[in-house]
Amino acid sequence: MAATSSPASASAGAFMRVLALHLCFFLIGTAAETPVLEIIQVHVNDGNFTSVCKFTSQDVLLLDHESTNITLMVTGEAEENTTLMFVQEKHVIKPLPNITLPVGALNDTFILSLMAENAGHSVIVTKALPGNMTDVSKAFMRLSVSHSDALDYASDVVGWMYFVAWSVSFYPQTYSNWRRKSVIGLHFDFLSLNIVGFFVYSLFNVCLYWIPSIEADYFKRHPYGVNPVQLNDVIFSLHAFLACGIQVFQCFIYDRGDQQISLTARYIMTGITLSSLVMTILGAASAIQWLDFLYFMSYVKLFITLIKYIPQAYYNYRRKSTSGWSIGNILLDFTGGSLSIAQMFILSYNYNDWGSIFGDPTKFGLGLFSIIFDIFFMVQHYILYRGNEDYLRVLEPDSQGQRNSLTASVSSADYGSTGNH
Repeated sequence: MAATSSPASASAGAFMRVLALHLCFFLIGTAAETPVLEIIQVHVNDGNFTSVCKFTSQDVLLLDHESTNITLMVTGEAEENTTLMFVQEKHVIKPLPNITLPVGALNDTFILSLMAENAGHSVIVTKALPGNMTDVSKAFMRLSVSHSDALDYASDVVGWMYFVAWSVSFYPQTYSNWRRKSVIGLHFDFLSLNIVGFFVYSLFNVCLYWIPSIEADYFKRHPYGVNPVQLNDVIFSLHAFLACGIQVFQCFIYDRGDQQISLTARYIMTGITLSSLVMTILGAASAIQWLDFLYFMSYVKLFITLIKYIPQAYYNYRRKSTSGWSIGNILLDFTGGSLSIAQMFILSYNYNDWGSIFGDPTKFGLGLFSIIFDIFFMVQHYILYRGNEDYLRVLEPDSQGQRNSLTASVSSADYGSTGNH
């Protein structure tokens, strides 16, 4: 297999990033460098280097027990004998021998043979002794050794399936609102939190993908990493924000009864707005880097992901009905979430990377969190409140006094309307 990134692996990685951003929005920020790599990380070129080393490719894909060659290019002249050593973050290939650059060596190339011995992901970095003559800051490789190409292709197919499912999941609710000319049954707290969440999600993706200075800050912190945001991440988040915006517009033109955003949700969004404003001021004053501002936005997305389904679930419970709440949205979201977790297991097995799942229980737990809520909504729709298309029939008691007592416990300001639709 060639020592370059294949479309299969690149696509699989992109979809994994979509999942990670959708579920926890960089809860862990980014993958921290291991201690061994921190120890040997080189300094920025201070102008004293007389030679520079660089691999012809910084992304290498191999099958287990497969071999390939890669070229190390050395430009400039060595003013003294220099030894190049190659250190692996994780043992996935046969150790590489040291290379000696003799005094006077000029613009040399070296062919290195890479033999995969274990499936997994790793980084190989180069250390030069003495370290003040040769710049090795770009002499690193990201290695990915897999068990099977077929599993990579299967991961791509699964990735496309859940990407489509998640993208389409916004439209059943939009269509239901249009068909009924009503948004009664769709809790405004859920919708308001959802659009705010996808706004900060889009902000993170757009800034890290399209603003060079922010991307440069990211690579300063993670010199051996890749930009975790790809174009499809940007498109997905902007599409989700637009789809939520259409639903918000529907709330203004269709029958909404006496539904309104609850006081609790208003407090939450006010807190998000004020804290975001403070972080913006700190960024403008250079008290923090804009990358840190974006990480703060990621925590906002995480918080919203944790709470956004609660108002709708409780609203359905109080009404004893899911009328007006599209089950199509839930079925597609459940499909996308299930397939995304399936892809995580496929990739973890193929690259022997179980730590990406079980080593980060918070991230994996968030993946299950939305699925659990989807299951709860399906139980409400198909079992608990099945056939309760008009929730007023459920709330309608034998006496007016009972009705007032029951409906009084469901404030329209806190839980949304319980009026007819």
